[in-house]
Parts: sequence; C-alpha cells; structure tokens
Amino acid sequence: MSSLSHETDALLSGEQPQPQPQPRSRHLSQYLHNELDPRHGDWLLLFCYIITGLLDSSAVFIWGSFVSMQTGNTVYFGLGLAGSDDDRWIKSGTSIAGFCFGSLCFSAFHRAFAPRQRWVLCASFMLQLICVVSAALIVTLYRPIRDAPLSWVVLVPIALVAFQSSGQAVTSRVLSYNGLTSVVLTSIYCDLFSHPDFLSSKVIAHAEEMRRAGAVICLLVGTVLGGLWAHSSVGMMGALWTAAILKGMIVIAWFVWKTKDDNPGEE
Repeated sequence: MSSLSHETDALLSGEQPQPQPQPRSRHLSQYLHNELDPRHGDWLLLFCYIITGLLDSSAVFIWGSFVSMQTGNTVYFGLGLAGSDDDRWIKSGTSIAGFCFGSLCFSAFHRAFAPRQRWVLCASFMLQLICVVSAALIVTLYRPIRDAPLSWVVLVPIALVAFQSSGQAVTSRVLSYNGLTSVVLTSIYCDLFSHPDFLSSKVIAHAEEMRRAGAVICLLVGTVLGGLWAHSSVGMMGALWTAAILKGMIVIAWFVWKTKDDNPGEE
C-alpha cells in the first residue's frame, strides 16, 4: 500500500516519473543503426584514390599487374591470351577475378541491409582492412621479391587487394557519387577537360569539377608514395601496411560520421 500511495502522491503533485536510462548496449545498437549523411562523403572517396595510387603503383612495379584499376589488367590479360611469354597475364587475370567477385559480394552486402547505416559502412571498410592486412602479413612473412616465380605468395595477395578495392567502387554508388569510383581516371579526364567552363574562373564554382580534379591529384599523390615504397628496401610490404593504416582511418571516420538527423532542416 505504501508504494501505491507514493505513486499516487507523485501523480497528484504533478511530478512526472523519471525515464529509465537505456542500457549501453541498446544505445550502441541504435548508434550503429543510424543512417549516415552522404554529404561530404566525397572526401573519403577522394582519400580512397590515394590508397588506389599507393597500391597500384607498387603492385605494377613489383608484381607486374594492377590491383585496383582493371583496364590495364584487361590489356595484359588479352596479351597473354594472344601468346605473351611472361606470366603477367595470370596475375592480371587473378586481379580481375578478385575485383569482379568483390563487386558481387560488396554490392550484395549493401543490398541485403540498409546501405548507408553506420555499421554497414564500417563493416564494409573493416572487411577491406582485413583483406589488406592479410595481404600485408603474407608479404611480410614470405617476402616475395620482384620478378619472383609465380606462386600463391604473389597470387593470393593480388586477389585479396583486388577484392577489397571493389568495395571502394561499390561505396561510391551507395553514397551517390558515381564518378568517384577510385579505380578509374579515363572518364574523369574526359569530363574534366571537356567541361565548358574548364578554361575560365567559373570552374571553381562547380563542385563536380573540383571532385574530378581532386581525384586526379589524390591518385598522383598515392602513386608517388607507392613508387617511393616500391623503390625502397621494404617494397610492397611498406605499401600494404601504409594502405592498412589509411583504411583503418576510414573505418574510424565512418564510426563518428554525422547522421541525417544531425541536420534535419537540410536536404
């Protein structure tokens, strides 16, 4: 009776019962299921161009094939089918297969869940990070040298890195920045230099043009970094571990990214 009288007194006095605090696990679950705001996501996609340049320049110099940009690999693969004497076409074919399989897996993953939820984007880039770290561990432990005989020590890292690079391209679709795939520049060069305002000061006002220019610059920066690693004593190992650190930074960025609810008045 005493507990009932206390509740009645609180109601009669106009006091509202205090809400019970939510468990931390429930709060974290809600946080991870928030839909992220895609605005400014182009900055992270441009950051991915640095990773692409870093890995591709090192891979071409040391392994003889690309691990992200598949146009060159398709040419190498075709030359191999035409009767090339080296084994570059096998490496290129492995990279193409890894990229295509990755595109299938990452797109299916984003379709199966809300594609812009925090945990989905974090999980996507965490998987990419795991692939890069796995490739880095193999290279660190076995130290394949340049022009080494073809073996799993080379083919598996190529497949892993190509697989993860497709995740960046799929993310560009998820965030509706279709031009920033991070794995191709030919169409960007065309669109950038064919823009009617390219030779005027008005070009600065075009966000899309600035993204295209940023993609070229970021890829060049990554390529220079990859070239420095490739010519050093650590070679591909240094490039892979650097890429792993950069991927980890993107995972952290998605974990703290703003949600749509943070700016409800903006579209």
